[in-house]
Amino acid sequence: MDKALLIGIILPKVFDGDVRNHLDELKMLAQTANVETLGEITQKVQKINPAFYIGKGKAQQVIDQAKLLGANVIIFDDELSPAQIKNYHKLAKKMKVIDRSSLILDIFKKHAKTREAKTQVELALCQYLLPRLTRQWTHLERQMGGVGTRAGMGETQIEVDRRLIRDKISKLKLDLTKIESERKTQSQNRVNEFRVALAGYTNAGKSTLFNALTGNDVYVKNQLFATLDTTVRKLKLNKKHQVLISDTVGFIRKLPHNLVASFKSTLKELLEANHILIVLDASSKIIDEHLETISQVLNELGANEIPKSYIFNKIDLVEDENDIKKLKSNYRNAILTSALHHLRLDDVKNHLIEKIESDFNVFDLNISYEQGKILSQIQNQAEILDTDYGDKAIKLKIRGKEDSIKRLFKQHL
Repeated sequence: MDKALLIGIILPKVFDGDVRNHLDELKMLAQTANVETLGEITQKVQKINPAFYIGKGKAQQVIDQAKLLGANVIIFDDELSPAQIKNYHKLAKKMKVIDRSSLILDIFKKHAKTREAKTQVELALCQYLLPRLTRQWTHLERQMGGVGTRAGMGETQIEVDRRLIRDKISKLKLDLTKIESERKTQSQNRVNEFRVALAGYTNAGKSTLFNALTGNDVYVKNQLFATLDTTVRKLKLNKKHQVLISDTVGFIRKLPHNLVASFKSTLKELLEANHILIVLDASSKIIDEHLETISQVLNELGANEIPKSYIFNKIDLVEDENDIKKLKSNYRNAILTSALHHLRLDDVKNHLIEKIESDFNVFDLNISYEQGKILSQIQNQAEILDTDYGDKAIKLKIRGKEDSIKRLFKQHL
């Protein structure tokens, strides 16, 4: 097991307590990656040092402290530039120096199970490594192999490695395009269903809530990023209503941009949802920061216009009744639940029924037999509740989103 020293930086206008919370989260990330934390250092700086992030003198002190503790890896909570990584490799020699992004990518790589998730993570990893190649990655040809891995005339091994990674990135992007096409076909088959997506900070209990609602057996473990692959299931709310509900990968502060970009095909379940349930850990002391992170990622994905509701999970872990009152006061329409103990799950279901009935309406259409081809369009855009074949026309009772129905079949309403 690797042993680590964690480094947090306190910049002007940044509160010490925030950095403390961030290091606690970094420690959880390290634990998830099977890395033992031996110590933590916080350092106040006026500005970022372009060479070492914290200055060469302090960088050497950090390396000496790591050696004294018996650590073999130093982890910065912020992302280091390619130049900073290179400088640390020269200064630290055998000591590994990585940043938060590298740690998160390592966790994603370990947890990826499906072809899509593995491809997405590998793409993000290659894009992260490309500008950071140093002598420690001089044997990529062993992993990638094949024709063209030997250095040509005037070509250094680093240049070969860069070429190998660029070729790999091109191939992975092509593979993802094919996978995304398959996903799009699956998605088109669900167009007439009301779709709900669970989104939230990692380890907020999304998968536990998903399991509790659907009776499904999604992998649930009390660690960060236990779920990477989107799972979609039908959820029967009552005799009249059902939805398609999806469990998506969790968000986290400073999520590497390449990961967000690579996982866009998976996260399209959020973009295609009629409603997003944002799941938050009610016992967390930094709910507002978690919510800000979630909003930033959803905005980056282009999902900010989709209707959303808040689900505060893990209320069984909230010890102070005043904290519950505060949540109810600050988030008046939120639902407080404990998915683990199946507490107030009916509130979640009833909330979704309300959303369906407010978003989906019932329409009566008369379609002449000459316009019979339009039936396939209707089936793709709405749920057909009743069909009556009359002498001159087909009478349909359908349920769907009002704006799309009116836009497509305005002449028949």
